[in-house]
Amino acid sequence: CCKNIFFCIKYIISIFNQNVLSNPLSKCGRFRILINYFPDELNASTENDIHSIGGIVKYCPNGDSKDKKCNTDLEKINASLLWLFEQNIVKKIDSLNKEQPKVFIIYFMIWLSYMLTLKKVKNINNLKEFYENHIKNNMNYINCYNNGKSCSDSLKEITGYTNYKETIDNEIHFMTIDINNISKFYDAFKLLCNMYNEITKETPECDKYMNYADEFVKKYDDLTRNFNITKDGSYSQLFSTLLTDYNNLKNEHNVTKHCKSVTLPEINTKNSEHTEHTEHTELPEHSEVTSSSLSISNKIFIVLSIFSATLIFFGIAYKYSLFGFRKRSQKHRLREKLKK
Repeated sequence: CCKNIFFCIKYIISIFNQNVLSNPLSKCGRFRILINYFPDELNASTENDIHSIGGIVKYCPNGDSKDKKCNTDLEKINASLLWLFEQNIVKKIDSLNKEQPKVFIIYFMIWLSYMLTLKKVKNINNLKEFYENHIKNNMNYINCYNNGKSCSDSLKEITGYTNYKETIDNEIHFMTIDINNISKFYDAFKLLCNMYNEITKETPECDKYMNYADEFVKKYDDLTRNFNITKDGSYSQLFSTLLTDYNNLKNEHNVTKHCKSVTLPEINTKNSEHTEHTEHTELPEHSEVTSSSLSISNKIFIVLSIFSATLIFFGIAYKYSLFGFRKRSQKHRLREKLKK
């Protein structure tokens, strides 16, 4: 309970000033909770059971006793993905803008790819295979409920889609990428979350924040060297999302408040720009299009030249024929006068 109304108002305003509500990374806490119950490292010991996470059990399949339970890693991954949708989007729908759910879905897909790779789930090489078998006809993805009530209208108002499946359908360009490749973006995402969790503390450790930033930039640069940003639009979107959130973190209120002396490293995007330029100039179709364009231009020029010459010819002919007509008329009038 808030005893001092003026203090409460001041606190709420400070939260808005920190961009905590507007920054998609403000929901990193949900990933942190999930990791505590469903570790993202092999052989990581945990006393917590994934079924202890509030609300996640309802997404597990029925067991032999008709009790909800996730037994396999695949069942745990699927239930966790649904829980992330619920906690980060549906439960917070009123505080999100139209773009934030898209960012969440990108991070969900990164996490999903990473966990499928980590747990070595069989017969799933890309997200399309996971989608076809575990999302497409799954009623938990097709229906949207929040506290027992339909949330389709509120979800559509913000995202333009009525359920989880439709929001995933909109990111269909991710589906055919090898999950091993997408999973390599997970470390960069975790570093962003570490940066966010550190800088939003009441008293952040600036050195730790700076170290996370250095590691992120190194990881980002490594990814740009391993993946062609312009060859596949999906990779471009992954890089863009990471870069945008990194730049947003540099503007967090606590950075200027507690870590004024910290200067975060800049990300060098020259490599990606160079790659784009190189690919553009090496496209074989480019010379063919140029040659074709020149050929068409030459033909048009010839036609216009002939047309212009024709107009000039008829113009001159008309001029001289008219002049001759006038000259003959003058001679005719002169003869008439002489007869008189």
